[in-house]
Amino acid sequence: MENVNDLYSQSCFECSKLITNKYSTSFSLGIKLFAKHLRMPIYAIYGFVRFADEIVDTFHDQDKAVLLARFRQDTYQALEDKISLNPILHTFQQVVHRYNIETELIDAFLDSMAMDLDDYTYTPAVYKKYIYGSAEVVGLMCLRVFCDGDELEYQSLKAPACSLGAAFQKVNFLRDIKSDYEERGRVYFPGVDYHTFSDQDKVDIEADIKQDFDDAYEGIVRLPKGARQGVYLAYVYYTNLLKKIKHESAAKLSDQRIRVSDPRKFVLLCNSTIRHRLNIL
Repeated sequence: MENVNDLYSQSCFECSKLITNKYSTSFSLGIKLFAKHLRMPIYAIYGFVRFADEIVDTFHDQDKAVLLARFRQDTYQALEDKISLNPILHTFQQVVHRYNIETELIDAFLDSMAMDLDDYTYTPAVYKKYIYGSAEVVGLMCLRVFCDGDELEYQSLKAPACSLGAAFQKVNFLRDIKSDYEERGRVYFPGVDYHTFSDQDKVDIEADIKQDFDDAYEGIVRLPKGARQGVYLAYVYYTNLLKKIKHESAAKLSDQRIRVSDPRKFVLLCNSTIRHRLNIL
């Protein structure tokens, strides 16, 4: 990547890596399984989306709309100038230019973040728009890195990448239904009332997520070799999380956050590594 070896850029990429490791042990481990040349670009993308998400989810004592508008403006300025004194934006703009990530993907992501600042009734159309901007486009940004200029490969893998991003996001919505409602006043699933969230609601959502995972798997096995194991591990983690959620009632899901334990994650890592090496994904 241009200027990736200068001290400033190195320092900025280390910041993106630190943010990723602090915020997500699962994704951090998956990134470590990527080919070495893919890791820093994916750290940069994760750092960017993590900071934007942090603005709308965490800074409750601040004017979030002002902060997000400033972050959006700083993002576009970094892209135009090809430099930023914000280390996360500096690494992100380098990756955008190096891998020709479309501005449309960045716009859609920031638009979805802005949606979290308002009280939306999540109709199917609004839900679809939010999922695309908050999750699917992140998968597409990463896919641009994985394909590294191979447009035919990128186009052939776009739909599965979107399905995987959607599945991850929907699992997060199910896992976090309690905190999303109690801390942020959000219920993303169309037609679902948190106070009357039923087992049938849960079953319907799980079936939709399973279809996304099934569609995504078809693309995972066709990913470039350097990216396949890391993405597959994330897929394994999240499908296992979905299995745990399926075994719980809607009432329990509304009362506590379900997670995959660290020892279980280690077992999944070992199993997925063996399957990858034997080419039996």
